[in-house]
Amino acid sequence: MAMHKMTERDLNEAYAGESMAFMKYNIWADKADQEGRPQIARLFRAIAQAEKVHATNHWRTLGMVQGTKDNLQHAIDGENYEVDEMYPAFKAVAELQEEKGAVRSTYWALETEKVHAQMYAKAMGSVEQGKDASFGEIWVCPVCGYTGEGEAPDLCPVCNAKKATFKKF
Repeated sequence: MAMHKMTERDLNEAYAGESMAFMKYNIWADKADQEGRPQIARLFRAIAQAEKVHATNHWRTLGMVQGTKDNLQHAIDGENYEVDEMYPAFKAVAELQEEKGAVRSTYWALETEKVHAQMYAKAMGSVEQGKDASFGEIWVCPVCGYTGEGEAPDLCPVCNAKKATFKKF
């Protein structure tokens, strides 16, 4: 039996809200750490984890936790939407309104999402061959989010942050 449209809408809204709470609590935890308040940071991170559990439960109930191939396709579609439609439009509006910070953050995201789409496509190719993907070291710039694989450059190609600051995965 299909889920009632109102329930589906409600679960999607709850998923979005819990997802945003997860992110903002983690961001605020980082800020509390910077201000020398590790106990408050720990509280933010603990509650963020609970919000992630809530979001996961809603997402699972909506049938959105699928196999890796389907999940990769959804990820590719999402990244391509951001590259082709969302960020170019957001950046254009920010430029018209002379919102320099928004222009910068949308540009950084746009350039990064292009790489994400390529990385997901590489992973999809491996899955279609019945294998796991093979990636070298993956690194992320903490300033703009740019993501790369293999040996990191001395400076981020998007924002010029130093290699020493990159987070490695």
